[in-house]
Amino acid sequence: MTDRSVVPGPGGGPTAGSDPAVAVVRQVLAGLPGSVVFLRPEFGSQGEATDFRFVATSPEAVDIGGRRGPDLLGLSVLRTYPGVAGSDLWQGYLRALKAGVGYEGELEYEAVAAGVPHRSRYSVRAVPCHDGLIVSWDRLDSSEREQRRLALMQHLGRMGWVDRDLVHGEITWSEEVYSIFDRDRSLGPMTLEDLSVHAEPEDRPALDGAVEALLKTGEPLDHTFRISLPRKVTRHVRIVAGTENDAQGHPVRVHGFFQDLTAAKRAEQQLLEHQQTALAQQSLLTAERDLAARLQNTLLPVPQQVLHLADLTVDIAYQPVQEGLNLGGDWYSAIELPDGSSLFVVGDVAGHGLDAVAAMALLRFTAKGMAITGTPLPTVLDGLNTLLLHTTERTCDTATMIMAVYQPATSRLTWVRAGHPPPLLLRRGEARFLPPPAGILLGATTTPRYAAATLDLLPGDHLLLYTDGLVERPNEPIDEGLARLARTAAAHADTPRFLDGLVRALVAPEARRDDICALHISR
Repeated sequence: MTDRSVVPGPGGGPTAGSDPAVAVVRQVLAGLPGSVVFLRPEFGSQGEATDFRFVATSPEAVDIGGRRGPDLLGLSVLRTYPGVAGSDLWQGYLRALKAGVGYEGELEYEAVAAGVPHRSRYSVRAVPCHDGLIVSWDRLDSSEREQRRLALMQHLGRMGWVDRDLVHGEITWSEEVYSIFDRDRSLGPMTLEDLSVHAEPEDRPALDGAVEALLKTGEPLDHTFRISLPRKVTRHVRIVAGTENDAQGHPVRVHGFFQDLTAAKRAEQQLLEHQQTALAQQSLLTAERDLAARLQNTLLPVPQQVLHLADLTVDIAYQPVQEGLNLGGDWYSAIELPDGSSLFVVGDVAGHGLDAVAAMALLRFTAKGMAITGTPLPTVLDGLNTLLLHTTERTCDTATMIMAVYQPATSRLTWVRAGHPPPLLLRRGEARFLPPPAGILLGATTTPRYAAATLDLLPGDHLLLYTDGLVERPNEPIDEGLARLARTAAAHADTPRFLDGLVRALVAPEARRDDICALHISR
C-alpha cells in the first residue's frame, strides 16, 4: 500500500515534505483549539480509498486511546481503530472524499484499557480539503449531556438558577439569567440588593423588603416584579429563593431561580381584554401539551436506557401513564459527580400535567445542583422541603424521593429518603428491603428530620429504586404490593433483562393506573 500524501521524515514520522498543501493545513491546525486533524487517503490497486492516515493535527487533539496530537501523526485510521471499518463513520468518510460534501454523525467506540472495556460517544464532522479530509470531534460524555439538557430545560421554561455564598461573597448565575436581564456576561452577576435598581419605581419598595427579609432572617422569597430593558421593553420577572443557615440560624447561602413571566402576563392581559376564555383555554392546552412533550424529551428523554457509572450498571425504565400530556410527577437522575462518585435519585411529585412538571423540574435540578456542590444528603432533603413549602405559587402539595451517592473507592452507598418506598436489595438470590432511615415526605411539615443510611454493595448485588406505581394496586395495602415486588424480583434475579421482565410481571399495560419509574443498579 502506497501513501500518496505523506513523505516520511526523520524517525519515520510524516513531514510536509514536497506537499505545500499539507504544510499550510498544519499551520492552520496549529492555531485551533479542540480535536481537529487532517487525514489523507491511501489507495488500493483499483483506485479505491483503503485507509486514511493522520498527516496534521491540532495541538489539543485527543483520541479514544488518550493519544495527543503529535502522537497521532503517521498513524493509520483502520490499523489504530479497527472497529471503525465498515461503520457509518467510515462510509461517511468515503462519501465525503468521493462526493466532496461534508459529513456529520456520531460514533460509539469501545476500547479496552487495563483489561476493562470502555465505551465512549463522539460527535464527528468531516469536510473535504486538499484531496483529504479535515476531521473534528467532540466527546459526548454523561455530564456534558446533562449540562445540555439542563441548559435546554432553562431555555424552554425561561428560567435560570442563582447561587450566592453570603460568607465569601461569591455569586453564580446560570446562562439563562443573563438573557432574562439582558445583561452583558462580561459584567458578571449582580447582587440581590441591586435588583431594585433595574425594577420599575413602583415595584422597588416591595422588592427591597422581600430581599432584606431573605438575607437577614432567611425568610423564603417568592416575588414578581417588573424590569425595564432597552428599546422600552418591560419584562415581568419572578424570583424564588431560600437560604441555608448556620447553627445559629443565620443565612450563609442562598439558592433560588429567576423566571421570565412576561409571556404569561401578556397572555393574561389578552384574556382580560378580549374575553375569549374558551379559545384561550384551548390554546393554552395545546401549548401545554407541546411544552410537556418537549420537557419530557429534555428531562427524561429516554424511557428506557442502560448507563455505566463507576463500577455499576444502571438500567432505567420510565413509563408515564398519561398519554395526553405524556408526563407525570415521577422522575429520576443517574449521573457522575465531580469527585467521581455517582448520584442516583428517584422521586414522585403528587399530580400530573404541566404543574407536576414544574414541581418536578424544580426539585430535580435543585437536588442535583446541591449534590454536585457536596452538600450532605440530609441537608439536601431539608432544603428541598423548605423550597417546596415556601413556594407561593405551589403546583403540588407533597413529593417523595430517594437520593443515594455511591463511592466506587469504598463500594459504599449512602442514601436518604423522604416518605418514599424503601430500596430492594437482591443478594445471592434473596430479596430484602433496606431498613429505612428517618425521613418524612417533602412538603408535609416545617420541622422534618432526615437521616442517612449506608450499604456496602458487593459484586453480584442488585439494588432496585422505584416509585409506587410499580407496587400499588387499588384497594390493596401497600405491604402486599411490596411483598409481591420482593417475590417477583427474586424470581427474575438471573434473567438477562431483569427490569423488563420485572415490570411486565408486576403491572400489565391495560391495568396500569400510575406512572412507573425504576432504577436497577447492579455491580
